[in-house]
Amino acid sequence: MDKQKSIDALQFFATGLTEGALVHKLQGQIFKAQGLMKLGQKYVDHFSEEMGWVEKFYDRIMDLGGEVKAEGAKARALCNDPVEYVKADLDIQKAGVELLYKCVETLQNDPTTYDIMKAYLADEEEDLYWSENALELVEKIGKQNWLFTQL
Repeated sequence: MDKQKSIDALQFFATGLTEGALVHKLQGQIFKAQGLMKLGQKYVDHFSEEMGWVEKFYDRIMDLGGEVKAEGAKARALCNDPVEYVKADLDIQKAGVELLYKCVETLQNDPTTYDIMKAYLADEEEDLYWSENALELVEKIGKQNWLFTQL
């Protein structure tokens, strides 16, 4: 088992996920302020779920004898249009899921990290499917009708 490879992968995803989680929290607050309480709460709750994964990643890094790093997040623009945000988030999710598939394959010699990352991948796929379904619904019923379902 290559401990450093596992540590590096976990740190990479912990850093990126921390950034993404914060954006989800802020977007949730924006959507709630717009009166889209259901959509806003979805993203606020998503923040908590994602930070739970970050905690698991950091715990595993420490189990492997690595040092946890608090790396800086990149500035990201926030979005006032919920549909445009779901589209932008979907693009990020697609790239992230593809990257996770590649990463998980490289971790098979570390069964514990492999299982953690495989479970995280399944969770990310579920998020990706939610976004795809939301955008399909926007196409079918129209933006205003979809927004009404998010009140």
